[in-house]
Amino acid sequence: MEFLQTTELMKTKSPSRIPRRKFLQTTARVAATGAIGSALLPSPVRGAETPASNRMIGIQVGAVSFVDEGVDNVLDIFVQKGAINTVFLTTFTYGRGLAGRQIPGHPFPDHGSQESDEKTFHGGNYAAPHPEFYRRSVLKENRAPEHGDLDIVAAVLPAAKKRKMKLLCSIEDVFRSDVPGVKEVAEVDLQGRRTGTLCLFHPDVRAFWMGLATDLCKSYDIDGILFFNERNGPLLNALGTSHSQNIASSRVTCFCEHHQKAARERGINFARARQGFIRLDQFVQAALKDERPGDGYFVEFWRTLVEYPEIILWDRLFDEAKHQVLAEVNQAVKSLRRNLQIGFHIEHVNSFNPIFRATRRYDDLAQKAEFLKVVVYNNCGGERYQRFINNVASTVFRDVPKELVLQFNNKLLNYGDEATLNDLPAAGLSPDYVARETRRALAGVAGKCKILPGIDIGIPTGRSSRKASPDDTYAATRAALEAGADGLIFSRKYSEMRLANLEAAGRAVREFAN
Repeated sequence: MEFLQTTELMKTKSPSRIPRRKFLQTTARVAATGAIGSALLPSPVRGAETPASNRMIGIQVGAVSFVDEGVDNVLDIFVQKGAINTVFLTTFTYGRGLAGRQIPGHPFPDHGSQESDEKTFHGGNYAAPHPEFYRRSVLKENRAPEHGDLDIVAAVLPAAKKRKMKLLCSIEDVFRSDVPGVKEVAEVDLQGRRTGTLCLFHPDVRAFWMGLATDLCKSYDIDGILFFNERNGPLLNALGTSHSQNIASSRVTCFCEHHQKAARERGINFARARQGFIRLDQFVQAALKDERPGDGYFVEFWRTLVEYPEIILWDRLFDEAKHQVLAEVNQAVKSLRRNLQIGFHIEHVNSFNPIFRATRRYDDLAQKAEFLKVVVYNNCGGERYQRFINNVASTVFRDVPKELVLQFNNKLLNYGDEATLNDLPAAGLSPDYVARETRRALAGVAGKCKILPGIDIGIPTGRSSRKASPDDTYAATRAALEAGADGLIFSRKYSEMRLANLEAAGRAVREFAN
């Protein structure tokens, strides 16, 4: 009867109306009856098993999965199917990459609610913010509203501990423009317009990230923090040299007063930097119109950098601010408990963009973290790599056929035998790519921190692009482990994953452990 009451609650009530107390009561009662296991799991459950690996085997999961499926049910699936011993619980984000159900336009997996939350998703802090930690920041109102007064960390943590699973809170630098205070701390683009991203030199932004990390680590007995920041500097943004962005060279950031102050302190000429990016914008816009410079596209691009070295300095200023935030979060957390683990998410562009790669030294990042989550998403990697090549071949290398740009880039990156440009989306990237990037990261950190590759399990891709299969997931998981990975993080989020794929990943973990 308790099970029927719980399922009816989840069917008939909007998630935004599920109060924390009711959620905890119904979850606990259902777990006690054992009904949740037999009724919700897609295959027979034998009870919680000890994960098969002494490595950190983690999975990224948002609050909505526990609301939809029940805390005990989800954690049992993690242990039994995925051999998982660590939960990376999405605790703060306004983005759908880490939170919410399956993104609109893609099929639902074979578990959880089959109803889109597109209209109800909002994002924010899925824990209970304690106001004293946010006094120094204008970003005070950040509670996620869609699950009522549910505190997801308080709901999941006891059940994870019961299973001897670690729990780390994932926090992501993705905001909404309508969040109170965002406009006051937003970045300023080349044309003087406020944007929806936050200036990492703004003192209120720095205070927010330190306050959030401190709040989570002091208010809950968690095992650490995984920090996500996938924003790139103005040079890469101007060229569109990423896997998911449009080329919008006039929208690059940041040129606010806080960046100007930081530039003066470092002897960087703001006027020259801004003029350089205006020239770069003119170059990019002309290239997109197929207006070839007399000396060709690459020469004109390089000439712009030579004549305006402030472009590079301004780009490095963004990276400096980003890494300072990482260091401050680490320091804030370590001041509370030395055994807390801090990890940083290293975005996918790091594996196929040599310009970005040059700005990220693994040995430097290793000094700021206990572990790095290095993205090696191989299934979606094909279409993402193709987008990067298409973008860079539309501006800097516009004189070169795109297939040759791909071959050249493969040589620069020491890539192996991957697919041709046209075939990349459908083919994806190989398990060898996963192994190669894992080994590169391990060599880079030289034992100073752990490397946990992020494994692609069902990340949404285009209609004709590769979709993850159990064999794909098994091969990628096995490749990372055999390359020497210190652990794994199954990504992007559980609400996108099919259970057969998760089970294949767990099988690879168990076989490798034996």
